[in-house]
Amino acid sequence: MPLNSFGAILNFAENVEKEDMAFYQTAATQAEATIHLKFASLAIEGKKHIAQIQRTRRENVTEMILEPIHDFERGSYQMHIGDAAEMNAEALMTTAISLEERAIRYYGDAARKMRALPEVARALKTLAKKRKRRRERLEPA
Repeated sequence: MPLNSFGAILNFAENVEKEDMAFYQTAATQAEATIHLKFASLAIEGKKHIAQIQRTRRENVTEMILEPIHDFERGSYQMHIGDAAEMNAEALMTTAISLEERAIRYYGDAARKMRALPEVARALKTLAKKRKRRRERLEPA
């Protein structure tokens, strides 16, 4: 399905964040103590990311009608996550890393597609940077 508008790109970004946040919330309840706090903090950060996406949408709503987007599909950013409640610690970490990598790729690609709206592109780049830092925190110590 195409992501052919400002609204579609931000809606998909919000869905990604909600999906990831739900995974991290469940993972935090299932995870052993050593990684519980990582997942709990990632879930909290997810709420902040959703608020940032919603704020970006509100602040740029007048421009959203004017800019069509071409050649951008959601298919390569969709993934089957699985049930965090049924995963062991290793599977939780592997899935978490995959989620972060998907988000980094999506936000980077979306920012390039939104160059005509610099404020939106900047917000998407900021989210990509935040997800890169999260990805780094998931690396084994």
